[in-house]
Amino acid sequence: MRTARDIAVVAFAQSDHRRTSDELSEVEMLLPVLHEVLDRTGLRAGDIGFTCSGSTDYLAGRAFSFTMALDGVGAWPPISESHVEMDGAWALYEAWTKLLTGDADTALVYSYGKSSPGSVRDVLTRQLDPYYLAPLWPDSVALAALQAQALIDAGETDEAELASVATRSRASATANSHAQLRGPVPQGDYLVRPLRTGDCPPIGDGAAAVILAAGDRARELCERPAWIRGIDHRIEPHALGVRDLTDSPSTRLAAERAGAFERPVDTAELHAPFTSQEIVLRKALRLDDGVRVNPSGGALAANPIMAAGLLRIGEAAARVHRGESDRALAHATSGPCLQQNLVAVLEGDAR
Repeated sequence: MRTARDIAVVAFAQSDHRRTSDELSEVEMLLPVLHEVLDRTGLRAGDIGFTCSGSTDYLAGRAFSFTMALDGVGAWPPISESHVEMDGAWALYEAWTKLLTGDADTALVYSYGKSSPGSVRDVLTRQLDPYYLAPLWPDSVALAALQAQALIDAGETDEAELASVATRSRASATANSHAQLRGPVPQGDYLVRPLRTGDCPPIGDGAAAVILAAGDRARELCERPAWIRGIDHRIEPHALGVRDLTDSPSTRLAAERAGAFERPVDTAELHAPFTSQEIVLRKALRLDDGVRVNPSGGALAANPIMAAGLLRIGEAAARVHRGESDRALAHATSGPCLQQNLVAVLEGDAR
């Protein structure tokens, strides 16, 4: 999937993800991350050609909450700016398309979420069909449990395998100083059968930011850019009752359109907040045991709502930057039971 311009992730930064950050506003949480990602390239805010953010008013509890975050970016003199009411991975997609037009050579993408002030399980019910499903108040964990049980009933997995996914992810997170959960974490009691507390993501606050650059500008800003060789996103039907919860056709189609199946990848950062969702994604993305999955710990180690998908792209890009990966896949999701899915393929220059 070749495009008219080569565009790369040239820098990535993230906050320390914490269970609560009551003493910080969204701007105060975001500002150090923005400074860090700019410092990695030597750019100033005024050097950025386009800025795009991802967040949600439902977490903040007020309309147009993203405008407050612009205080951290600096909106004067006037900047070219946009916002998506989605995970930051979709903000990155918009910035990527902006750079493809040639209107800008660099872009700043950031996202953030403070989940600690309220009940995430209740807030996420607002994503559901408002007429038939939302009035029943099935929360995000209950819906994920339906998906997990469907996988078990189909013989795709069992509770022991789900526990091994959690153990591996949080063991990998020991090398990630930003992760919220690291090392041995008990599986705990059933939260909603068959999911135990260890099968579910932590609730916490965090932020992430990346810088994109095109062509020669990318090589000037980064020793080994993570070139976006393909990126695509697709969506499942809104009604859960018409979907096969043991599969993810939208992920498979997005991966195909992004070129993920053209050559093997060596690393995959999957946005799988629940252990059962990694089982679904591995099958849809045709990932075998030779692919290192979620070396950062993934969403089971840190899951700041609206930033966790951008984190997957940033973590994959950082491994390319460090020479630890040559061809990486990054995945982001939004909505119940993997409803919306984005896949990006990142490559480093040949060594």
